[in-house]
Amino acid sequence: MSLPILLAAAEGGIAQTAADIGEVFGFNWQLFLSQIVSFVIVALLLQKFAFKPILNVLEERRNKIAESLADAQKIKQQLADAEARHAEILAKANQEAQKLIEEARASAAALGEKQRQQAVADAESIVTKAREATTLERDRMFQELRGEIGRLVVSTTARVAGKVLTPEDQKRLAEEAAREVAA
Repeated sequence: MSLPILLAAAEGGIAQTAADIGEVFGFNWQLFLSQIVSFVIVALLLQKFAFKPILNVLEERRNKIAESLADAQKIKQQLADAEARHAEILAKANQEAQKLIEEARASAAALGEKQRQQAVADAESIVTKAREATTLERDRMFQELRGEIGRLVVSTTARVAGKVLTPEDQKRLAEEAAREVAA
């Protein structure tokens, strides 16, 4: 049937049934059922062989992406922890370095003080030895001087007195002269 028939039927007020409409549009029940069966078969095949594998692949990719994001977050956290440990280790190393520097300074100061004290002690020892040497030299010179003065006194006395002095006289005069020089 054609469109003019439909228009005429609608104008005429005639109620048409579904079968009449189907005839007008060329509806065939057998063809429609075969298309439904074909559609269901194709839909089931697509569901089994296309949609499920594709959905599985998409689900796997979604899981891998989620795992990668979780791993990235873990790595980010580990990196932050490593940087914190690195900063802590550097701080400890700086503290230990400062401590070692202070200990080295203290040790150097103590060593310098010890060396200064040793130098002072050595200088005092040298001065003491020099004084002892000077005292010994002075005593030796006094002994020589006493002997020389005694000899000069004896010689002068012998010339003035005009006589030869005995060894006892010479000894006595030398001792008297030494006592006077010492006083």
